[in-house]
Amino acid sequence: MNIGIVCYPTFGGSGVVATELAKGLAQRNHKIHILSYARPARLDTFQTNISYHEVNINSYPLFEYPPYDLALANQMANMIEFEGIDVLHVHYAIPHATSAFLAKQILGERAADIPIITTLHGTDITLVGSDASYKSVVDFSINQSDGVTAVSEYLKEETYKRFDIQKDIEVIPNFIDLDRFKKSNKSHFKKAICPNGEKIVVHVSNFREVKRVPEVISVFDQILKNDIKAKLLLVGDGPDRQRAERRCRELNMCDEVRFLGKQENVEEILSIADLFLIPSGSETFGLAALEAMSCSVPVISSNIGGLPEVNIHGETGYLCDLDDIECMARHAVDILKDEEHHEELSKNARKQAERFEMSNIVTRYEEYYKKIKSGLLKQPVS
Repeated sequence: MNIGIVCYPTFGGSGVVATELAKGLAQRNHKIHILSYARPARLDTFQTNISYHEVNINSYPLFEYPPYDLALANQMANMIEFEGIDVLHVHYAIPHATSAFLAKQILGERAADIPIITTLHGTDITLVGSDASYKSVVDFSINQSDGVTAVSEYLKEETYKRFDIQKDIEVIPNFIDLDRFKKSNKSHFKKAICPNGEKIVVHVSNFREVKRVPEVISVFDQILKNDIKAKLLLVGDGPDRQRAERRCRELNMCDEVRFLGKQENVEEILSIADLFLIPSGSETFGLAALEAMSCSVPVISSNIGGLPEVNIHGETGYLCDLDDIECMARHAVDILKDEEHHEELSKNARKQAERFEMSNIVTRYEEYYKKIKSGLLKQPVS
């Protein structure tokens, strides 16, 4: 098939998943056309069967904000018509699903048999889409899609709860490349960071407020106060970094915390981790947690959103109520002090990650494309 994939180019979950899906489909000899306003972060090398198309936006004095959605729709229409696209798969409802509908309207009968598949990732529903300024557009765009998927059962239910959706939503979870994300021997790296055999605690995010990075530091402070020698590695960057740095200074523990910024090869850092913390206030799936688990790292997370579908309480790590620093610290101390318990959780974490193995999920998308393409849609929900 010729598959168009439209995504944001960011380090966030939707851009990563869309790009990795494109790679997986390309390996199966599908021809993939990725469309975005910049090259996606994970599309960092030449890939056979993958073409990248950039949306160009020209500025005019008339427009205070250039109309990206219109430029996107125009580029989608061109891609469908001139690249022979069989399926257009858009990641994120706004504005991608909206622009896809407009592109089909532009082409009319020439695009009548080209299905639009919309994958919902999270903030397009729980944050952006819930803004009253966009709700009617989200309703319309999802309902006009030929197929709709969500990355977790939680997100599926939230979508039905928040919007007037008449489409059946298929849950196809995010996935993991088990060959890339696996524990590897990086003892020299760990020795350089922890010359005295300290434990390593890791957090990875885009440092938005919802990720609660200062809370990670507060949990780590409690770990240190329980006489555990450890280092905290914070991977990523964003608007909450200054607050996190200030929390380090307030707790007088900056010597034990390292801000590593954005990292491409995060699996190398996860390979030396003893524990992963993700106290997010909103997480529709928890891809960062899954990546850690695939590297055999136990996870302590908040008990919200899609995280309980990934991190199994008492088996792969622990779930705590939102902002319950004491709960997270208590479980962290137990894990880091008990080697046998840590080893059991580590093995379970990797085993759980194997349920989300990349090729299985790519197959599910292939089958879904074929189902929608052939018109075998389920009846709309009432």
